[in-house]
Amino acid sequence: MKTATYHLLDVFTDTRFAGNQLAVFLEADALDTASMQRVARELNLAETVFLGAASAANHYPMRIFTPAEELAFAGHPTVGTAWLLNELGLFDGKHPLVLEPPVGELVVELEDGKATFTTARPACVSESPLDGPAAAALLGLDAHQVVGTPVLASCGLAYHLIELATPEALAQLHLSAADWGRLVTPSGAEQIYLYALEASSGDSARLQTRMFCREHGLCEDAATGSAAAALTGYLARRSETRQCIIHQGVEMGRPSVIETAMAGELISVGGRAVRVGKGEIYVE
Repeated sequence: MKTATYHLLDVFTDTRFAGNQLAVFLEADALDTASMQRVARELNLAETVFLGAASAANHYPMRIFTPAEELAFAGHPTVGTAWLLNELGLFDGKHPLVLEPPVGELVVELEDGKATFTTARPACVSESPLDGPAAAALLGLDAHQVVGTPVLASCGLAYHLIELATPEALAQLHLSAADWGRLVTPSGAEQIYLYALEASSGDSARLQTRMFCREHGLCEDAATGSAAAALTGYLARRSETRQCIIHQGVEMGRPSVIETAMAGELISVGGRAVRVGKGEIYVE
């Protein structure tokens, strides 16, 4: 048996045991896809990253797995991996870091302990099969607590964006698994991102969010960079909002802070991370 070493981080926070958990395996080229998936299932974190050896200076191939599947793109693995490489001195710091997940190259810059990447593609917005009353039923809320009509938005991973009238409504919801199967699953996008405006000033907004997905049942995520990017792109089309500070994970006891901004047609997503531990896992 061989061992593979991983680093455990909390992402979109600078406080241990907050934010979103992430495991990162460095120099993981020897692992095949099936092994990566088994390891991710064993660790059972929201996502696990397997980084290949540098393909060029400051360029690293990256694969991202949930316990159930591989993802083309995810935000907190990108921020966490970049922060870790910087912490370990594994790129020169003079030029941007480039991570290469399946969605395409993600350019990451690091400054004052914060990692910020720019999405590989702009936000794509389309109609959601959910309307306001259906979303309220799904969430166990009164109809007046859902604002407007949900949409589908994606920068590489699609989310149903559902606006709630107040931040308090985020804490009051009760998801219906039956309504999820009836309303969300047929869309092929098994992720919903709920948001409520806390405050706005000029082109900036502060929001509270929650993200739920279906993976071995309904699961909640503590911090979701890909959803935050999609939401920011959508808000920029709908209003003057071009910068967001997003608070997520509060209801889970894992508060997270995600900073986003429009970068031309693309979206930048930034945050901090902290190392929690290091371990080894046996692989064949």
